[in-house]
Amino acid sequence: MDPFKPLTRRPGQRQAEADRAAAAARLGLDPHRGRGAVSNRDGRFERFSHQAADDGWGQAEAEAASAAPAGARRRTELRSVAARTALARNDSPDIPFDASINPYRGCEHGCIYCYARPSHAYLGLSPGLDFETVIEVKRGLAEALIRDLSKPGYVPSTITIGGNTDPYQPAEKTEGLTRAAIEVLTRHRHPFAIITKSALVLRDLDLIAPAAAAGLAQVAVSVTTLDAGLARAMEPRAATPARRIEAIRGLAAAGVPVTVMAAPLVPGLTDHELEGILVAATEAGAVRAGWIMLRLPREIAGLFEEWLRLERPARAERVLAAVRATRGGALYDSGFGRRMTGTGTEAKLIADRFRLACRRLGLNERSYKLTTSLFTPPARPTRAERAGQMDLFGRG
Repeated sequence: MDPFKPLTRRPGQRQAEADRAAAAARLGLDPHRGRGAVSNRDGRFERFSHQAADDGWGQAEAEAASAAPAGARRRTELRSVAARTALARNDSPDIPFDASINPYRGCEHGCIYCYARPSHAYLGLSPGLDFETVIEVKRGLAEALIRDLSKPGYVPSTITIGGNTDPYQPAEKTEGLTRAAIEVLTRHRHPFAIITKSALVLRDLDLIAPAAAAGLAQVAVSVTTLDAGLARAMEPRAATPARRIEAIRGLAAAGVPVTVMAAPLVPGLTDHELEGILVAATEAGAVRAGWIMLRLPREIAGLFEEWLRLERPARAERVLAAVRATRGGALYDSGFGRRMTGTGTEAKLIADRFRLACRRLGLNERSYKLTTSLFTPPARPTRAERAGQMDLFGRG
């Protein structure tokens, strides 16, 4: 079933949609069906800021919009960019990897809390709707990865696929950049880890499972909530919670070490689900677990608050207060050692609950360190081949 195909309205649903549309007009928001962000607020580098205003016709327009069978929609645009390099490096002390591959910039999953949203501002685009509807596709990624791996002095370490945006977002079905990167890594026996919230990862089990058997691969699956209704509103184009648990089951059955990431935990909204998420994932075969507190850097704070006041208005103040209680009174604290876990009594209670649940369920009892000893570098192009490439490019 197409999750975005309009369904027959149940009794009261038309009124609920009218109320939501009226609330959006009152708040100056422009929600689109199947999208997470409810505005396209300007990025921090823009010279001018645009502010929506109700000119008195908002209620009538909202009612008209709610009566439309399909509602407001915004199509996804895929933009091709040339991949100059495949590997991104970071030296953050609280990120457990230093090399990553992100085949796509922007993410159609539309998770309202996504920490990668602010990166779209560097493109002159909005971290709001633009982030989930204007997706850059890195053409030539596999070839760029081969060049990176064949550089003199390259020292292999585990490469994380999807450290910023999801490598198995919908565009991967047609573009196949993630699979192409995995093919390069498995061909040269290079260790890699995958982070995703998509069941599409099961498509590549023919590559991932043999690599895992050789100590070269593991996968982390993010499960934010087990509530399908909340997930549909908060991360509208990601796999349903049930499909993510099934992805864990499929990976584990194929012998792939799976980590469940209860991330992000949203204080006052999803934190009560922590133990339930860990139990469901463990029963499906996960062997390790992690958690991350909700992060609201830069434009995300405003985007999340807009979404919260529209989608969960009765809980908005409670959730915002709970977030501040874990961030020293602010909506975000970027300090190393604090940004992933938060601070204060509530944050400590969550950390304690996580630790106790993992102990009870037998999670994190074993480390799955991947090996670099099997790596075989790609052959470097000869001088003649490099000259030929330069000549070819020069003719363009």
